[in-house]
Amino acid sequence: MSVGLGLFGGTFDPIHAAHLRLARALRDELDLAEVRLTPAGDPYHRSEQPGANAAHRLAMVEAAIAGEPRLTVDDREVRRQRPAYTVETLEELRAELGPTEPLWLLIGGDSLATLDSWWRWEDLFGLANLAVALRPGFSVDALPAAVARHWQVRQVTDFPNQAASGTIRALTLPPVDVSATAIRARLQAGGPADGLVPDAVLAYIARHGLYR
Repeated sequence: MSVGLGLFGGTFDPIHAAHLRLARALRDELDLAEVRLTPAGDPYHRSEQPGANAAHRLAMVEAAIAGEPRLTVDDREVRRQRPAYTVETLEELRAELGPTEPLWLLIGGDSLATLDSWWRWEDLFGLANLAVALRPGFSVDALPAAVARHWQVRQVTDFPNQAASGTIRALTLPPVDVSATAIRARLQAGGPADGLVPDAVLAYIARHGLYR
């Protein structure tokens, strides 16, 4: 029986094929009961504001995963009405799940390389396990020393769902050449994004005149 919860946060501006691929891989490789996609309401880490507001980005995620088994949307960071820190979201989820339920946080290798800049970053390990989506060419030598120590001590070679928190597992996928930045530029120029963005999301974008 599938157990555990996965959390996949992001700006999702807009949600696209690579996001969905990661969410499905997290769900299927860990055999999780649920993976929640959590759009950032006020992404404090970005130097520029998203192209679509939080309500639109939340609606696009809902459209993208409609009918997807065990993929759901968590809107708590949109509702927070202030910068949302991952550790706070995990604390809320841990309080809801209890101390023994496996909880996995999905991050990218680029986020791992800057993990020591996250607010209360070392508290993450007491709340969740980390699944890290790595790009080809990843090297532990590129990590900050403090992050590299956690990588070496906490890494496991499989997904032991029995662990409630504290482990790190690499999720290695062939690269997909899709980026939200490139998609926004394409949409702004009136170009097609078929195959890059789910049809339901493209229809939502057209209906609301986003990224024009």
